[in-house]
Amino acid sequence: MNKKKSTPATKKSSQTKIVKGRLDISRSGMGFVIVEGAETDIIVKPNNFGKAFHGDIVKVQIEKETMQGKRAEGIVTDVAERKQTDFIGTVEVNKNVAFFIPASEKPIPDFYIPAENLNGAVHGSRVVARLLRWDKNDKKPQGDIINILSAKNESDMAMKEILIEAGFPLSFEEAVLKEANSLSDKITREEEKKRKDCRDILTFTIDPVDAKDFDDALSIRNLDNGNYEIGIHIADVSHFVKPDSILDKAAYARATSVYLPDRVNPMLPEKISNELCSLRPHEDKYTFSVILQITNRGEIKHKWIGRTLIHSNHRFSYEEVQQTIEAKEGLHDKPILLLNELAQGFRRERFRNGAINFSSAEVRFKLDEDGKPLGIVIKESKEAHQLVEEFMLLANRTVAEYVSKIKSNKEPIPFPYRIHDTPSEEKLLPFAAFARKFGYTFDMKNELEVATSFNKLLKDVKGKPEQHVLEQLGIRTMAKAVYTSSNIGHYGLGFENYCHFTSPIRRYPDVMVHRILQECLDKDLKIDKKMEDKCKHCSERERAAMEGERAGNKYKQVEFMKEYLGEEFEAIISGVSAFGFWAETAEHKCEGLVSVRDLSEYDDFRLDEADYALVGLRTHKKFRMGDKVKVKVVAANLTKRQLDYEWIKEELKTAKVVGAKKKK
Repeated sequence: MNKKKSTPATKKSSQTKIVKGRLDISRSGMGFVIVEGAETDIIVKPNNFGKAFHGDIVKVQIEKETMQGKRAEGIVTDVAERKQTDFIGTVEVNKNVAFFIPASEKPIPDFYIPAENLNGAVHGSRVVARLLRWDKNDKKPQGDIINILSAKNESDMAMKEILIEAGFPLSFEEAVLKEANSLSDKITREEEKKRKDCRDILTFTIDPVDAKDFDDALSIRNLDNGNYEIGIHIADVSHFVKPDSILDKAAYARATSVYLPDRVNPMLPEKISNELCSLRPHEDKYTFSVILQITNRGEIKHKWIGRTLIHSNHRFSYEEVQQTIEAKEGLHDKPILLLNELAQGFRRERFRNGAINFSSAEVRFKLDEDGKPLGIVIKESKEAHQLVEEFMLLANRTVAEYVSKIKSNKEPIPFPYRIHDTPSEEKLLPFAAFARKFGYTFDMKNELEVATSFNKLLKDVKGKPEQHVLEQLGIRTMAKAVYTSSNIGHYGLGFENYCHFTSPIRRYPDVMVHRILQECLDKDLKIDKKMEDKCKHCSERERAAMEGERAGNKYKQVEFMKEYLGEEFEAIISGVSAFGFWAETAEHKCEGLVSVRDLSEYDDFRLDEADYALVGLRTHKKFRMGDKVKVKVVAANLTKRQLDYEWIKEELKTAKVVGAKKKK
């Protein structure tokens, strides 16, 4: 047996083993292929990338098998999926030959640009180039200049670069716009017959004051039996965007809209997102609805799901609805107050059933007409936001419950559930031990008790010095929510079945949910065997959008704090590592790094992972997550989107600085 294992034939088969994973190229140029489920990644040397770029899904041929404690080595044989096809860089033109030089920290080859593909670009132009092809025998990839970047300013260029780096095109292709513009907003007799007509029922939207794409509306009326009929109406994007159309392919490729501080990069062209599908007031619109009969105690007596026609009577902002809730009077005050009372009841029930009450403040920038930040506003979730949130959660849950009961050949049908796994013990145990230092205990006997412990902690910690650190660390113990056809429920919300149904204008999984839902209602199932791949793609695009949004916010923070160089601020330690600690200013929520090098004049500081702290070896001085500190802004690097702070030692304080004023 042993001899047979070591024969050349077996060696050859091990050498031709091919696996699939994501290529990660380090700044040094070395590549690593990350294979899902594998303990270690695969090393790929720079001359073995083949036609692959950083972030691509690739097939790798294993050349050297893993030995004890060592990574396997491989060669990229094929690109299964491109992470990015659009790149920012400059054009170099030499006589009749043109090349595109990518502006990337990762090694990317120059693109050959045929003269007819320059599209007006000249030598030195800052452009967006699209990869067209890289054939087997070509030394260089061939590209097309799709956009000459004429940025209004440095910030505008930075936002465009963030989108491109995250793999989101800056604009839609002509064919996509043409298809969108060809769609009609006429309500046809034929379509009317297929839908429940809700146009005579009081209906309104509640959105941010600056929103343009209204994808959800609420309706309410009294029934003769004493119950209320409440409709949750969602823009019927799938009526306009047909499977495998040019529009559909463009929407799937993006899979999500991206919200940067000064712009939205939409999943669908404006003709659809802001006109055809936006539930604008005083216009008849196609919707997909969940209509519920509810008692005044919040008991749901009947559920109906289907396509509808609505007519929004009014467009409210969150601020207007909040004013009505607080003042108990205003336009449509009775229905708003009733909906709010029901929503608060649903909210209390969710937390009783194991949902976790993490509340997060949203940081928004006040911008001038050029996108320059003038100030920062901290927005907290109020009852008006919770009103909308609870009814959207209810609709999402109702749809997921309905689809989960439908079987094909006794098997659940492929469907994009939104799932959230339970916290891993690996993260939960150290967090529970840390919380115990502040007197908060965790019951770990089952998932419900863990959730109950979390909620008790979040309630008890309000207003305490340790609130910030425990809330932040609590969030970090949580798994990430993802899309998958394997339904394991949503731990954070406490739901057995959950999906995304309520935002099809800005999320592709919601479009898929609408299509499958209609198939279920029509009893005409089309089993999608690629559902899990589509779910993974949507989860990956969601992560890329979130990273882009974080990068955009960070850029604006640095741009804002540049005006405060040399100023001092009260701050809270928001993170620690071996090379320093991060501090977030209390006034603006802007995070910067205090380097351990700058602390070395006071002591030699080492990381204590169990205590989430840097500790001085001689003085035992601690910088622990959640501690209040005073910092000075010493550097603001827009290119790296990085703020550097200096710790102000209390004894060295020369003047009390309550809040720095902007320099004139």
